[in-house]
Amino acid sequence: MTTRTESVVVVGGGQSGLAAARAARLAGLRPIVLHAAAEPVGSWPDYYDSLTLFSPARHSALPGMAFDGDPDRHPRRDEVVAYLRRYAEALDVDIRTGVRVRSVHPRPDGGYLVRTEAGDEIAAAGVVAASGSFGNPYLPRLPGQDVYAGDLRHVAGYRRPDRYAGRRVVVVGAGNSAVQVAHELAAYARVTLATRGPVRFLPQRIRGRDLHHWLDVTGLDRLPAAVLRRVVRHPAVIDSGVHRAALASGLITRREMFTAFTPDGVVWSDGAVEPVDAVLFATGYRPDVGYLDSLGILQRGVPRQVGGVCTGRPGIVHLGLEFQRSFASNTLRGVSRDAEHVIAALAGHVSRRPRRWTGAPVRQDAR
Repeated sequence: MTTRTESVVVVGGGQSGLAAARAARLAGLRPIVLHAAAEPVGSWPDYYDSLTLFSPARHSALPGMAFDGDPDRHPRRDEVVAYLRRYAEALDVDIRTGVRVRSVHPRPDGGYLVRTEAGDEIAAAGVVAASGSFGNPYLPRLPGQDVYAGDLRHVAGYRRPDRYAGRRVVVVGAGNSAVQVAHELAAYARVTLATRGPVRFLPQRIRGRDLHHWLDVTGLDRLPAAVLRRVVRHPAVIDSGVHRAALASGLITRREMFTAFTPDGVVWSDGAVEPVDAVLFATGYRPDVGYLDSLGILQRGVPRQVGGVCTGRPGIVHLGLEFQRSFASNTLRGVSRDAEHVIAALAGHVSRRPRRWTGAPVRQDAR
């Protein structure tokens, strides 16, 4: 008896896509990874230059390959890029770079037709949406924003602090990225952190061990998202003490979120008007899954899913969504647990799918 190996398309070649590809291969599926950029390392090359993981190397690796070097260090952005490059090379799966997915359409046999922006079409038994969110940064809208003449951008467009030397800068947000960027800017510029409440901190080390050790051994890192949302109501900054000290000393000031822009600045919540040279929004991201819109499974751009399994279309699964199944769902350390879960569901769908499709032939894309 011959066992058929089914092709599944994985959209995205970052940490989520690579984790999905590994899990799919282990499940007896044949993953085809489509990645829009030049190499399968996700969005990591596009993050700001100084970005440093908050989890140590020993807790940040994907299954089957550890980070090189000291396992207790916190890898920088370029180290993560190099690691993912090595991981992709070692997977021995079909990874196609420079391929951007335009849309996904259902087929009569329960599979899908994936169309690329280049006009190619790929028939697949299922689809893993692992495209992340970096391509869809969330930028709030405030009164006067359209007439503000200063430098306004999301932190997705920020690279390094020296370009802001001598300027007055406001960073919006109370999470890790906001505080980390504000702190490095403070060496070059006058910086205020604009937030809707106090900045909350979690200690990087507890009783001599990194926080992530305790998240792991206590199981907190694997708490179901539904439970976690009741426990974690506010963002918290993982801190060795340096960021808390910067706020306490006045190196970085904090003010309640401003209410509007003026042509050359902002209006603070107490009515004060201040000229500001640049505003950086560290206000998060939304799922970058517009290519699924044709399937009718998005609600205001957000996938309808439970634990990463689409509730409207069998054979569609998601990976890397924030709080998808746990606190660590969209992180290097947690994405593989979710990959095993959604690929198991996808493999089950594929095994129940009709064996033949009698519709029109499809054009297979070329490498």
